[in-house]
Amino acid sequence: MLAVSANILFVTSSAAETFRAAFGADPAGYSRGPGRANLIGEHTDYNHGFVLPFAIDREIVAAFAPRTDRTIRLATALEPGFLTADLDHLEPGDSWAAYPLGVVWALAEFGVDLATVTGFDLAVSSTVPVGAGLSSSAALETATLMALTRLWGLSLDRPTMARVGQRAENVVVGAPTGVMDQFASLLGAQDAAVFLDCRSLDHEVVPLGLDAAGLAVLVIDTHVKHAHATGGYGQRRRECEQGASLLGVASLREVTLPQLEDARDALGDVVYRRVRHIVTENQRVLDTVSTLRADGPLAIGELLRASHASMRDDFEISVPELDLAVDVACASGAVGARMTGGGFGGSAIALVPVGQADVIAAQVSAAFGAAGYAAPSTFVVHPVAGAELVG
Repeated sequence: MLAVSANILFVTSSAAETFRAAFGADPAGYSRGPGRANLIGEHTDYNHGFVLPFAIDREIVAAFAPRTDRTIRLATALEPGFLTADLDHLEPGDSWAAYPLGVVWALAEFGVDLATVTGFDLAVSSTVPVGAGLSSSAALETATLMALTRLWGLSLDRPTMARVGQRAENVVVGAPTGVMDQFASLLGAQDAAVFLDCRSLDHEVVPLGLDAAGLAVLVIDTHVKHAHATGGYGQRRRECEQGASLLGVASLREVTLPQLEDARDALGDVVYRRVRHIVTENQRVLDTVSTLRADGPLAIGELLRASHASMRDDFEISVPELDLAVDVACASGAVGARMTGGGFGGSAIALVPVGQADVIAAQVSAAFGAAGYAAPSTFVVHPVAGAELVG
């Protein structure tokens, strides 16, 4: 169990106040689900490839209490009042409540007998920006899962909990995401990333060594919004599936560069480039892990920059604001930078010397102004431990 620390005290207090305002009582406990940033390995997760994300110190805290009936009541600091659901007739709908209610629904597919549990009240507050590519959705799912672990006495291991969250997001929310976000939110560690094989679900905590190297992760939120349940994300997934089908493989994880080049004409230009991103990005993840172990984080800059170029040119999921953020950060002293998340907006991350974070952020903001873009939000995040009960 994680003691309430200074950096989550505010959001915990906000969740408690939201709970009292909505339900007229004190919560029985609190849980925390962190957002995540992906150091490298984008769109490789649903292609059964490799990823290297980390949990961040921007989180959702859920205040919760058990009920004696079959009712679920959900509240958020962003809206007055609460939403109500029934365990016997779950209808998640299309609001933010689809995420926690989707988790309840998905737990039944993983052996939890919903006929034997009672309802609950749950109120959430967040410091994870919505639509920024930092997985506020996984943060909400994992905060809910940790609360239900306490309320319902669940004993699921964390990889299984990650699959529950992914199932909720895929089926109930309708977002065709992989399992990376939930793994990062549940298995993160201090100053470390989660090296995940998305085919086998084998995973390993890899020390990043940012503190020792004097580096920080600067997030540049462009405020260009994306939605994973619609639009380009689903299209990219379909293009990857088309590539795998044309290549005669179960997933793009199995494809080598020579195989890809041999099939270039058969794939066509667009699908060829989509597959090339996945194949080369998998190798970049492996190279980043080996470089971190051998030489530390100061040596991974070129891999981060190459990853962004591949997402910009081959996978075509960047936007001009993200490209500008990456270019200016690198020109201003960042070790490396890349967009993070599903793309079509959201955030870039830059690996920056701690003492230069404010200067680099100011340079990026000035460049956005000069280009006529809306001002970005910039803030430093730290790799932290995964989801926990709080207090």
